[in-house]
Amino acid sequence: MANKWGIPKEVEEFVLRRDLFCVYCGVDFSINHQSRKTKPSWEHIVNDICISTINNIAIICTSCNASKGAKLLEDWLDGQYCKSKGITKETVAEVVKKAIMNPPSLT
Repeated sequence: MANKWGIPKEVEEFVLRRDLFCVYCGVDFSINHQSRKTKPSWEHIVNDICISTINNIAIICTSCNASKGAKLLEDWLDGQYCKSKGITKETVAEVVKKAIMNPPSLT
């Protein structure tokens, strides 16, 4: 997984240690995945490429990333994909719960 998103190295290293599972659906990245859908990818929890902090950068599976796209987090969580996968505000990783309660910003 190459960092071509301008994520600071210290943030990248922290997130790679923290996010061993998709922060949304919980898929385990330590398993050798045959499907492209379960491979890890970078995520801005709040869709703002300028916010590249440990509170806004996460690693998610390609399937969740494709589904979320540019949607607002709360809108995506209310959508059909999340309903079908059992993804809710209560089941997501702590970093996402914190982003919901106190969205990261540039200030």
